[in-house]
Amino acid sequence: MKYILAIDQGTSSTKTILFDENGRAFAKGTEPLKTNYLPNGFVEQDPEEIFKNVLTSVEQCLADFKSRGGNAADIRTCGISNQRETFVIWDEHGVPLCNALVWQCKRSVAICERLKAQGHEPAIRSSTGLLLDPYFSGTKLCWLYENIPEVKEAINAGKAYFGTVDTWVLFKLTHGANYYTDYTNASRTLFFNLNKLAWDHDLLDLFGVSKLNLPKPKPSSSLFGESDFNGLLPSRIEITALIGDSHAAAFGEGCFNAGTAKATLGTGCSVMMSVGDKVTRSNTGMVSTICWSTETEVQYALEGVIVTCGGTIEWLRNELQLFTDSKQTEAMAKAVSDNGGVYIIPGFSGLGAPHWQMSRRGEIKGLTFGSTKNHLVRAALESIPYQIKDVIAAMESDTSISLQQLMIDGGISSNQFIVNFLAELLGKPVVNIGIADVSALGAAYLAGLHCKIFRDLNHLTELNSEKTTVRPSGDQNVKKWYKGWQHALAH
Repeated sequence: MKYILAIDQGTSSTKTILFDENGRAFAKGTEPLKTNYLPNGFVEQDPEEIFKNVLTSVEQCLADFKSRGGNAADIRTCGISNQRETFVIWDEHGVPLCNALVWQCKRSVAICERLKAQGHEPAIRSSTGLLLDPYFSGTKLCWLYENIPEVKEAINAGKAYFGTVDTWVLFKLTHGANYYTDYTNASRTLFFNLNKLAWDHDLLDLFGVSKLNLPKPKPSSSLFGESDFNGLLPSRIEITALIGDSHAAAFGEGCFNAGTAKATLGTGCSVMMSVGDKVTRSNTGMVSTICWSTETEVQYALEGVIVTCGGTIEWLRNELQLFTDSKQTEAMAKAVSDNGGVYIIPGFSGLGAPHWQMSRRGEIKGLTFGSTKNHLVRAALESIPYQIKDVIAAMESDTSISLQQLMIDGGISSNQFIVNFLAELLGKPVVNIGIADVSALGAAYLAGLHCKIFRDLNHLTELNSEKTTVRPSGDQNVKKWYKGWQHALAH
């Protein structure tokens, strides 16, 4: 049996899973990762801790593998998916110049507004497919350049090296020998020309960082290097896939053709619809991006980025202490017949697609003395399907393609209240392939394709064929509640 080591380096943890040649998870390791939430919307992580987190997760997975009778010599290749937009900048010695800036970080709001006022957003959007927003890496790097002297000095001297998390982990795993990224991660930086599949030097000049060192971009399914994971493996194996986590999830879900869509339900949410082999531009606040790529094929996508989904549930647990375990929320939401007129606008870090109101703050609306904690919890859960509905409606408008079904993944996909509500709201089937770690699965698929463990896309469709489908029952109340959401958003 051949095995694929799949690493999913996420915002809150790193998961490492060994998949067999039939696409089944055989062993797993998970290690929590600390995130520093600072004043003024600053969000950071320690770059060295990210790498240590990866190694610890791999070590745990290998221990689980061994306990199940596995042989490390049967591990043939590795694929890595990662939290997107988060980046590290380091010097010529491989030493980070500051903490990693996480995708949630809002420190560059003023820079975005300045560039918009100067009229640069149309050119940026035309080249990158992205909006001028702090969510993406580029403007946060500008903030570092303007505010951290060590970073500015290193960039001006040509001694600063930029990398999203995939690049940083690869660099560390290969002891500095390999400096690459893939198209999906590159496409989230505001530096990458989506049409040419290359770094845009005009944009680097615009951002004032023309002397910045950037990794070579390659297709997601490519040979990126070799590693023995700092001695955790008896010999080096090839790393044959790098891909952003939401893109990996789309591939793992089977978004191989135009019109197929998925929603990854995590701290935030990425709704991604494949649009085929040509770039599609949006008029409704979606971003154009790479969906996935091999050495023979590049698929593009429209994506709606929702900033806060599961984060709302975490806030209710951690700060309001309405429950002790997020699994309790399903029963709490079902304990009331409706939301009692209560709506939560989860603008904790602003609102993403299709609204892009990044200065918006969180709001609780419609409270009365009759409101209970169950109403609050239900309002929080409902805010997730409402935001997804907003995005799907915008995508259908952009593409003139009617959604056939929505595939879901991520931790929140186990909450049946959310899944049922989503099916009713969309009026379309919601499909769960039943694998929580679908980003890791997508990375494994791409790695396995490159080294011929999997024949082709048709082979992948034959794997993990057991799916759960929730179909709408036609509950008309959901449409009324959605109008209440739209009213709450607008006022």
